[in-house]
Amino acid sequence: MLKTENVRVWETFSPRETFFIGEQLGHEAAAGQVYTLVGDLGVGKTVLTQGVAAGLQIEGPVSSPTFTIVQVYEEGRLPFYHFDVYRIGDVEEMEEIGYEDYFYGEGVCLIEWANLIEELLPEHYFQITIKKDLEKGFDYRKIEMKEVRKSL
Repeated sequence: MLKTENVRVWETFSPRETFFIGEQLGHEAAAGQVYTLVGDLGVGKTVLTQGVAAGLQIEGPVSSPTFTIVQVYEEGRLPFYHFDVYRIGDVEEMEEIGYEDYFYGEGVCLIEWANLIEELLPEHYFQITIKKDLEKGFDYRKIEMKEVRKSL
């Protein structure tokens, strides 16, 4: 059973505003936190992730690690582990890359397409969902963040 609490909702009307929300999250992030990122292709997951990296004081380019599964950035105020598990065929692939070292380490994890590895997620994480609504404009995004605690 999943229990959600502490829901935060933002509305953005440009990629810059979406980046800024990510940047705020990066400023607030603490060691050991795990964020999951849910949203359709082209919804702005990478833009939000780039903002998180900026908030963690990571200055280099940040792109989606679609083919490498995880991209590690250690030059910020905290290590940042950006996962894209879209191409994971089996959860054993996560074990091969040592996901536990990242999920339970001293950095910040952000996992795109985390629903594909839900059974591996820690007991406590933050789920971020990004949705479009074309009726509100091409660049409109609704960003919702829920604190999730798994219970037995």
